[in-house]
Amino acid sequence: MTLADRYPLLYAPARWEWGGLDVQFSTDLPPDELVTNIHVISFVGDRIVLCRDARGVWLIPGGTREARESIDACIIRELAEEAGAELQGPAHWIGAHHTTSDRPAPYLPWQPHPHKAWLWCTADVALTGPPTNPEGAEQILEVQAFPPPDALRLAATDGPHMPDLLSLAIELHNPH
Repeated sequence: MTLADRYPLLYAPARWEWGGLDVQFSTDLPPDELVTNIHVISFVGDRIVLCRDARGVWLIPGGTREARESIDACIIRELAEEAGAELQGPAHWIGAHHTTSDRPAPYLPWQPHPHKAWLWCTADVALTGPPTNPEGAEQILEVQAFPPPDALRLAATDGPHMPDLLSLAIELHNPH
């Protein structure tokens, strides 16, 4: 049985209307120059870190890569901004949403257009303080590390594919 068979909602072609994006998940990693967003399925032991925003959505920490920012620097920055977390080891790439935008211009001037990618990774982290919540960024109201069943349920508030994504991350983080 393939990953696509086991995680059908994750692998199904989708439309992210909020961003004007047609998306397709794959474990084929995109070239660095196409990666515009990076999200970290963060583990504290066997628990998964989720962040609640002002809309009441529980999301995976991560976000938009800055101009000329490395993937590693983006991970470190986004973990601090959204989760008040620090890496406790290397990040491991698990896949990406390969996207095509129907917008007339890129979201930010330095981003590729119309094709780009959202990179997903896993990492062990420590929650070291509150999120930094910089001005102009997504404002996080709460950060918690949840047991997997609770994380799967809450992550669905950020999209129907998110429980599949977390399940894949759990499988790859603890292969047995």
